[in-house]
Amino acid sequence: MSNLMNTYSRLPVTFTKGEGVWLWDDQGERYLDALSGVAVCGLGHCHPRLTKAICEQAGKLIHTSNLYHIERQERLADRLIELSGMNKAFFCNSGAEANEAAIKLARLHGHNRGIALPTIIVMERSFHGRTMATLTASGNRKVQAGFEPLLTGFVRVPYNNMAAIAQVAVNNKDIVAVLVEPFQGEGGVNIPEAHYLRELRKLCDQYEWLLMLDEVQSGIGRSGKWFAYQHSEILPDVMTLAKGLGAGVAIGACLARGVAADVFKPGNHASTFGGNPLACAAALETLAVIQDEELLSHATKLGDFMRDRLNDQLRDISGVVQIRGQGLIVGIELAVPCTDLVKTALNKKLLINVTSDKVVRLLPAFVMQQSEAEQVVDTMCSLIKEFLNS
Repeated sequence: MSNLMNTYSRLPVTFTKGEGVWLWDDQGERYLDALSGVAVCGLGHCHPRLTKAICEQAGKLIHTSNLYHIERQERLADRLIELSGMNKAFFCNSGAEANEAAIKLARLHGHNRGIALPTIIVMERSFHGRTMATLTASGNRKVQAGFEPLLTGFVRVPYNNMAAIAQVAVNNKDIVAVLVEPFQGEGGVNIPEAHYLRELRKLCDQYEWLLMLDEVQSGIGRSGKWFAYQHSEILPDVMTLAKGLGAGVAIGACLARGVAADVFKPGNHASTFGGNPLACAAALETLAVIQDEELLSHATKLGDFMRDRLNDQLRDISGVVQIRGQGLIVGIELAVPCTDLVKTALNKKLLINVTSDKVVRLLPAFVMQQSEAEQVVDTMCSLIKEFLNS
């Protein structure tokens, strides 16, 4: 029996090595990875440039402290600011920590404005993490159950519904920010209407709220652009990143601009490990590889190819509700719960995920080739047809 706490229902496989979009288990069996560590390993497994950068940095310096200047951290901040149009960056270790920083920033901003009970608008079916603040912000009762009392200071509205947010604006004068995912991953691969973020930006400007975008899953190329908000040609006030930023090395970031960029002062927030030399070396090389190998355009083309091929094969299949996504996040919604597909796919040596009970989620690495994408789609379609006919 394992001495690990029982926090995961782990699948019966142990991986020992990886290369590109392939993983090998401890029995020598090869698996096609269409999940990428849940949107983490955008460069696939053991990308030679990333491996070299990590090894070289580990041989020089792994950690000092944020009590001192960290050259690679400052370089990474410069690069992210250049890519995003933001002004300042704070580094931590995960998406939950990045969102925690954003929530604290919004509350402090509200208090600085004289608002006694600063309140953040959040969305139904959202997911922002598992700390007390981020699970309270999440629109998922399963992650909240048993951890009451939850925090105050949040108002929840339906996702992709501007009328609901406008109604809150009329009735609540304590609102200081809106926290929203450009698309919902854990919530079922939900893609909002094209104007949604633009309308949110206008409303936040009107009421002097902070627009805070959780790009933990959608950022760093997953959508086909560096950041998903760039499809809408807006700028947020706060943006959170993690997952793909280090391509497997733990790192998170909270970026801010304008008034939000200067809210934190020494002592307001911190992270012992955040932005250490090793993590920042991995992130810098990840960004460089994505640019040098033109992986943003590849993610767009490959994602479109996969969704088109899925539609061709599943269009007339009863029980398939919708195929949706953006870039290299693909969701296949079925009419019935389908979590069993994870195990049946594993038996076929394919790694996938089911989220929101009924949505097959594919999150391939950006380095996946078309022939490998065809294999993913063809295997998945065969499994879905068999599942729906059983």
